[in-house]
Parts: sequence; structure tokens; C-alpha cells
Amino acid sequence: MELLSAENVVAVATALAGIAASAVMVWYERRVPRRKRIGYRVQMDNPIGDDVASGRANVRMGIFDEAPGMHQATLVLLRIENDGSQGIGHDDYTSRELHGLTAVFTNRSIRGVSVTQPPGTDHLMSHFTPHAGFGYDPGGNTLRIPRVPLNRGEHFKVLVLLSGGDVGCDIRLIGGIRDGEVHPNRSATPDDKPPLFSRAARLITIMLTVSVLTLSTMVVVRDDSPPPLGCEQGTLTITGSTAFAPVVRDLAKEYEKDCEGSTISVEARGSSAGVGELAALEGESGSERAAMIAFHDGPSKRADGSLTRLPMALSVFALVVNDALKLPGGLTLADVRRIYSGDITHWDQLDPRLPHWRIVLVSRDADSGTRQVFQDQVLDGTWEGVPSTSLDCDIRTDRSAPVRCELDSTEDVLEKVAEIRGAIGYSELNLATAQRNITRVPLDGATASVAAVEKATPYPYFGVEYAYTHGDPPGGSLAGSFLDYIRNSGESLIRAHDHVPCSTPEGERLCRESA
Repeated sequence: MELLSAENVVAVATALAGIAASAVMVWYERRVPRRKRIGYRVQMDNPIGDDVASGRANVRMGIFDEAPGMHQATLVLLRIENDGSQGIGHDDYTSRELHGLTAVFTNRSIRGVSVTQPPGTDHLMSHFTPHAGFGYDPGGNTLRIPRVPLNRGEHFKVLVLLSGGDVGCDIRLIGGIRDGEVHPNRSATPDDKPPLFSRAARLITIMLTVSVLTLSTMVVVRDDSPPPLGCEQGTLTITGSTAFAPVVRDLAKEYEKDCEGSTISVEARGSSAGVGELAALEGESGSERAAMIAFHDGPSKRADGSLTRLPMALSVFALVVNDALKLPGGLTLADVRRIYSGDITHWDQLDPRLPHWRIVLVSRDADSGTRQVFQDQVLDGTWEGVPSTSLDCDIRTDRSAPVRCELDSTEDVLEKVAEIRGAIGYSELNLATAQRNITRVPLDGATASVAAVEKATPYPYFGVEYAYTHGDPPGGSLAGSFLDYIRNSGESLIRAHDHVPCSTPEGERLCRESA
């Protein structure tokens, strides 16, 4: 792995972020003054007595309703605490009055007050005296709370008897703290202990945890396996066969993944066109000639002595028809030759049980290697005898019998056959298997499959896929490396596309016999 690879850069950046976070938090703890805070919350706000439904209103019935001025009596428990990071002294309260804080009970009147504090804080009670400002005005709604010194985490509670208002009315604690604040406390439970770690410590822990998890994930998912031997960088263009193009595209993606710095583009234009494009580089530099490979279905008749061919795989092809056409038992080779010679124009001429549909021949153009293999092996070396009558096999405008058109790619042939009833065409097996609305046609009783070819059954339509280069690829070239990659590492992917690799012992025999 290179020193400045993406993984190393991310790892170093993550580690530095964790260190920086720790340093900032330590500086914050040491340099930034910690704030003083008094927090408060209402722990209880309950009615006194029973609620009984009476007509459209709720009437609280109890002993306090009979006492003067105690209509709608309620009890409020108010907790006041030091939830900051520093202790609060007598002089830290900023009120100009004798007392330090004021509790306001909106829309209610105070009838009585009691102060409680947890064990160990008895010293707080000495501050709750009238001389210290503690108290309330009769009938008023404000309670004066003294300047009570509170160590960090200490608290006291004030139980207030109120009247004249319902529960839920607003309750506020008013006052000021030097270098701090008085604020509503949001703790979830009444007697929570102070957190074990400070806010800064928690932030440091989170940052370090994220850093460690990031680095751990990189270690786990990083692929440290060495690239395949012979990886080369640069650019390479693959042209030629449209039938074999899906295999080449997948192989190119795998090579680029394993060999960083390589770019392989697949530009399938037909077998013969691809070989012709490669041959046209004769006068170009050696580096340009070495930067292109052309794949051809079967041996190319356009290749001259400057081109070298290398068998890569055995491809199985299939005849296909529109699935509306039912052909019990398939076709014989003699049937196919009569159809493509033009002797049969309608399907019922072949078998009276078939519909009276015009035969529509969907063919590849003259540059197609798939067509060349079809003519050599299925038509016994003769050309398709019916001339082209249409550009797109549109039976609505073409009244010929049979109709015949030529298309540029195997995918186009399959799509057109799937559209037109009575249509017949040919395709590489894997692409034909994936296409909807077509049926593969058995030939002489044998169905197209890799197993049929490997077991030497009489299925006739298959051919070798050749890779053509300008002479032997030079050492250290991407073209040579990619071809070696296909032979050494591409077996499983080639088989996944229903081809037989020529690099296996059985595949080598079949490719040699079919050459």
C-alpha cells in the first residue's frame, strides 16, 4: 500500500482529530472559567382533596374547601439545587434585596411553606429565617428565598401550600448568580446524583470512541490482499463482438477493481467492425496498436497477417422465436435452411398446425460474428438467402413474405423478436435466456446449453470467441495483462455467462476442435 493512499490519509486524519479533541477539552477544563448554576424543577403540583364531577365543571371537595380562602387548595414541591461545576456562596447572589431568589406561583396565593433538605445538609436550615429575608406576604404569590450557600450538588426542597388556582399554573424561580445563571432543571428523576464524568470528559470519550471505531472499521474492511501478478496501469479499448460484450464488461470491472490505475472501456460495434477498426491502426504507433483488443465470434475473415488471435472462450448460441409461436419439437437444420433461403414464407407451410403468419427474419448485419457462426454452422456455409426488405422489420409497412431486416446488435435482435409475432432470430445463449417474450428453439432435438456442448451432444450452433491484437501484446502492456487475467482469473465469470473458458483442460480441447 502506498504511503499516501486514501486509507492512510483517512487514518492519520482520524487519529489527529481524536488527539485535537482531547487537547481542546483539556485546555477548556484548565482555561475556560467554569460556570455557577442554580437549577430548579417542580417535583409535585397536586390538588388537595378529591375531584368529583358536578355538571360541566370539576369541584374539588375536601376539608380545605371549608377553610377561609382555601378554595382549590394545592401542594407544590419545588427542588432547588446547585447543578453547576462550582460552589455558590452568600455573595454570589446578585439580588439587591436581602433575599437571593424569588419563587413566583402564577394565579395562586401562598398559604404556608415548609423547607426540607437531605441528610448531611442540616447547616442549610439556619439560613431560612426572616432575618435572612425568608418569607412571603399574606395572600401574595411570591416566596422570598434566602441567599443559601450551596456546595456543588447540594439541594433543598420547598413545600408550598397554595390556594385560588388549579394545578399546572406557571411556576418560576427568579434571581441572578454572579458568573452563572438560574435555570429550569431538566433532570429526569428527583434525586439524581451528579454525573460521574463532566461534560468535557464525556465529549472526549465520545470523540475518542468515534476515532477508535473509525480506525477499527478501516482495518476490518480494508483489503490487504496483494493485487494479481502482472497488474498494469494505463488505458485499453475493447471493441468487436456485441454477443461477448457482457462478459468482457464484467471482466474489465473486476480487473480495474484488482489493478488500480487501469481504465478499460468496452465499445462493442460488431465482430467484423471491431477487427476492421483494429486493423486500421496498422500505421499508428506501437503504443496505440497495443491499446486495443477486438473480440470476434468465430475466426475473422477480415483479419490479415498483422493481427494475432487468441481463443478465449467457447460461446453457445441459440435460435429464438416470438413466444406467441409454438414450435413442438423445435426445428431441424433442414427446416432452418429452407426458412432462411426464402423457400418458406409462412409458418403453416412448414407445418399445417402452425398459424398462417408471415415469417419475419430478424438478422444481424454483415459485420456480425454471431451471424457468421450461424451461416457457417447452421446454414452449412451459405449466406442468408433472403435479401433485406426492411430497416426495422415493421410488418405494417413491409408486405414482403418473408420479411427480413438487419440490426446492429444482439440486444436489438432479441428486443425485435420479442415484439413481433412470427419473428425468428439468433443470439448468444446468455442474452437469449435473460430476454422476456421469446422462446429458444431446439435444433435437431437438442436444446442450447453449455452442458450440451461439453457432453458432445449433436447441438450444432456454437463457436470460439477470439481476442485479436496487433501482433503479440508487448511485455508490460495493459492488453497483455488483461488477456492473462481472463485466462488465469476469469473462469468463474465466463461460466456465469454460459460460456466455456478455453483455459480449462476440457475447454481447451473444445476450443481447439472448434477452431
